[in-house]
Amino acid sequence: MANTKSAKKRIRQNIKRREHNRRYTSAARTYVTKTRELIAEGNFDEAEEAMKMAASTLDKAAGKNVIHKGNASRRKSRLAIALAKARAAAS
Repeated sequence: MANTKSAKKRIRQNIKRREHNRRYTSAARTYVTKTRELIAEGNFDEAEEAMKMAASTLDKAAGKNVIHKGNASRRKSRLAIALAKARAAAS
């Protein structure tokens, strides 16, 4: 356990920041999962809308340094590729 006043404050700050960051990671994960499920079902129009939301939330998380910019970019790219492959396979 922390002994100094500054260490106790740091613990309080870390808890607050973790909760704040969790909101962004959770939202991004939700939209990415939803997009992947829609792609698997074959609902490409709905999947495209969900992908836009996923991209937006990933960009927000990256903008607030919750996740790395490259991580957000990679995830968006993989979603777009998965959607394009599924569309090509369906037609």
